[in-house]
Amino acid sequence: MTQAKQRIQEVRGYFKNGDIDIGYRRLLDCVMDTQDMKLYNQAIDLTEWKENHPEAGDEFVEKATQFLGQLEGIPITETKRETIISANALEKSYGKNRFCLGPVSLELKKGQVYGLVGENGNGKTTLLRALAKELKPTKGDVYYLFHDQNLGDFELRTKLVYIPQRTPIWYGSLKDNLKFVLSNYGIRPEENETRVLMMIARFGLWGYKHLKWSELSSGYKMRFELARTMLRQPELLLLDEPLANLDILSQQLILEDLKSICNSINNPIALIMSSQQLYEVEKVSDRVIYLEKGKHIDSENGTEDESTADSQSLIIEIEADMEREALQSILSHLSLERLLFNGGVYIAYFSPETKYHEVLYVLGKNKATITYSRNISESSRRFFVS
Repeated sequence: MTQAKQRIQEVRGYFKNGDIDIGYRRLLDCVMDTQDMKLYNQAIDLTEWKENHPEAGDEFVEKATQFLGQLEGIPITETKRETIISANALEKSYGKNRFCLGPVSLELKKGQVYGLVGENGNGKTTLLRALAKELKPTKGDVYYLFHDQNLGDFELRTKLVYIPQRTPIWYGSLKDNLKFVLSNYGIRPEENETRVLMMIARFGLWGYKHLKWSELSSGYKMRFELARTMLRQPELLLLDEPLANLDILSQQLILEDLKSICNSINNPIALIMSSQQLYEVEKVSDRVIYLEKGKHIDSENGTEDESTADSQSLIIEIEADMEREALQSILSHLSLERLLFNGGVYIAYFSPETKYHEVLYVLGKNKATITYSRNISESSRRFFVS
């Protein structure tokens, strides 16, 4: 089964199980993979109908399912997931006895999502800006492996897009600004209108397309930036704190949408994004890049000075409304090695033989007042524990 048919099958599953919102968004992704303006217009008409009939869920699903049937017969060219950027021993120093990033060595591939995490001041923004050619590295090399190796600066900025945490103010309506982006690339008016409306629909901006900067919330301003970026069809996308100022639901939607769009069949994008929302980013990341004091730490193998015991231990994060002694007493029968408390949550280390489900069973059996627990043995969260 081709990737295109697999995606269509997934969308059918969403609609069948009543997950209309995600089914609709993934349907638009399938349409964008075709790059067919006639199908784009059909998707736009479907979006208009959906917006005008918010209570007609069953009828919408029927129309969307029929549309999926059309898409099944459209051949889609699959693009290889090749390495798009390679950094070798990259360093950026700001002077003697001051902060130094690196050395950092990494490869980013198309269709992959990379989470960039670390405490504040550890070099996340510096790394993104160096990869985006906004900062000149002190040492090391960065190779851009785009299909066209002879790109000028303008063409490079099309293929490589960096969105900082604080984006500049724009004027006029949201839709007009998006149309202006495509006009710079010589897109004809009719196709310009179609592509813009399609991207507006995809990022949930349909009811906001005539609004101005001051009339949008932070979340919708970020959606606008992403829509504007995707219109340029980049190959590499660098995002600095895209989840800042977003509520938890918006964070999840943005991340899942980015994952799906970057995994496009014929236009896959390599995405690296920094964020303080570690768990949310880890859910969608194919790999996590962790920076500690400017150094690149392999999140899969642990820090250079992390003990072998810790790297093999079962590590559980627990939020509990109970005294430390009581929790320690409950867990002591499970080869508890140590129990830390950072003022908010407990971090429990167990021997490698202990299983997570055993911990949950013991906590439940003893009626422990647990608000939250998570296995962080393989999570970058373990690096944030002192």
